[in-house]
Amino acid sequence: GKAKSGGLNAKGRASAKAEGMNLKPPAPNPKTDKDAARKKSFCSRMSGMEGPMKDDNGKPTRKALSLKAWKC
Repeated sequence: GKAKSGGLNAKGRASAKAEGMNLKPPAPNPKTDKDAARKKSFCSRMSGMEGPMKDDNGKPTRKALSLKAWKC
């Protein structure tokens, strides 16, 4: 269920929901104030996380991919 572009794809969110989680898809272009607040919160949390943006091979990490998917 991991998307190659970062984050989870629909299949990953469905399997998480089966385990009792309630995950929403990214909000890169928020249409409501609630989605805009969710995007701002995610971007500030993820941007502050420790860890590199590229791995040893020069490829972007999952962190970098998810920030790009959310357009942070």
